[in-house]
Amino acid sequence: MLSHAGQEYALDEGFVPSTLGELDRAVQACRRCPLWRDATRGVCGEGPKKARLMIVGEQPGDQEDLAGRPFVGPAGGVLDAALTEAGIDRDDVFVTNAVKHFKHEPRGKRRIHKTALVSEVRACRWWLNAERRLVKPKVVVTLGATAALGVLGRKAAVMKERGEAIAQPDGSRVLLTVHPSYLLRLPDEAARVAERGRFVEDLKRARLLL
Repeated sequence: MLSHAGQEYALDEGFVPSTLGELDRAVQACRRCPLWRDATRGVCGEGPKKARLMIVGEQPGDQEDLAGRPFVGPAGGVLDAALTEAGIDRDDVFVTNAVKHFKHEPRGKRRIHKTALVSEVRACRWWLNAERRLVKPKVVVTLGATAALGVLGRKAAVMKERGEAIAQPDGSRVLLTVHPSYLLRLPDEAARVAERGRFVEDLKRARLLL
């Protein structure tokens, strides 16, 4: 039993959050893995409570950790622009991450992102599953391998399985694609343009499934 803001939460299989607000408050008390120690706060998803489309990223970045909101940094800017091009209003999408705390290492005055361990993703999967139960999306788009692991519960070959509509026991379908940060890291302009086009097409495919 842990407490946050005067409320206690049994962070085990017996605790089932009934609202997104309750889930957010409980995540702040989560000690399922060590990542909470160095993060500013847990960052849960945001969007309509009954969104038909859910987009799942890897974890909060530096700006998300400070703001307490998902996808408000550079990768979020890429995602927003791609959603617009795909004909999707971000206000209609529930956006979240597989891991709720920012994993990083200090480098001078900067905090450099570190990829979450499989054990950390699995520890946080309980919260992601709770979000999915509450929102009940028809389509879930995973951004990158960590997000795919969080949603599917298994390692996935993103480039090989990309574009497949993977049926889930709850009736939803999952589409795998790359993370927007991947597009930002590509050094070649032609490759960036081509890969961004593929990313937009993946989002269009998700829209057609709604």
